[in-house]
Amino acid sequence: MVDKIVIENLCIDYGGVHALKNVNLCVKEHEILGVIGPANSGKTSFLRALNRLNDLDISSRLSGSIRLNGKEINREMDVEEVRKKVTMVFALPIPLPMSIFDNVAYGPRRHGIRDRKQLAEIVEKSLKEAFLWDEVKDRLASSGMKLSGGQQQRLCIARTLAVEPEVILYDEPCSGLDPISTAKVEDAMRELKSRYTQILVTNNVKQAARVGDRVAFFLMGELVEIGEAHQLFTSPKDQRTNDYLTGRFG
Repeated sequence: MVDKIVIENLCIDYGGVHALKNVNLCVKEHEILGVIGPANSGKTSFLRALNRLNDLDISSRLSGSIRLNGKEINREMDVEEVRKKVTMVFALPIPLPMSIFDNVAYGPRRHGIRDRKQLAEIVEKSLKEAFLWDEVKDRLASSGMKLSGGQQQRLCIARTLAVEPEVILYDEPCSGLDPISTAKVEDAMRELKSRYTQILVTNNVKQAARVGDRVAFFLMGELVEIGEAHQLFTSPKDQRTNDYLTGRFG
């Protein structure tokens, strides 16, 4: 598989407090990379670095290299270009205070698409990819705020897909969802593999095992181990990984 993202010697600190230390890894095109680890292990800082959300924190300092399709995202790409190609779904679904249709059409409109027919096609396609179309197709004019929590999260995924990104980042996307809603979000992730590269930060190691092609284990800002999901969960190479997976800490 082709390397979609190549990370070399990535270090991040906030006001002198280290969040990541010398992280080196590659993310393959069309894979789902699960990222696990205890609190304060650097998982979210890692995720935010990939679409330059850390730029919004004036205390953050980053060194090292992050390349997307061979281009260094901090030196060779405009931040708007990065965030169009690399989008994020957050733990708490935040639908916009507008209709379901307008939630999904919001991004394409911002990028200059005004034709109603084209927008309708984008909305339908995005909602289908997010496994939400059948549940909302008859009420697209109703508020996205009235959907259930699981539906709102899938609406946020659809809104992300509407701008045609290349990479989707998930920061604990199922942390507040019931098992049925979680299963639907995971189904959407699997379905999206054929078109998108996905990185899933989760505290649910079983979820990482279910949907991840490979899994990376972070601890205290360091990448301890990365490997095929089956290998990492059944025969981890590092004792610290085994200790975390068996509940000795975390």
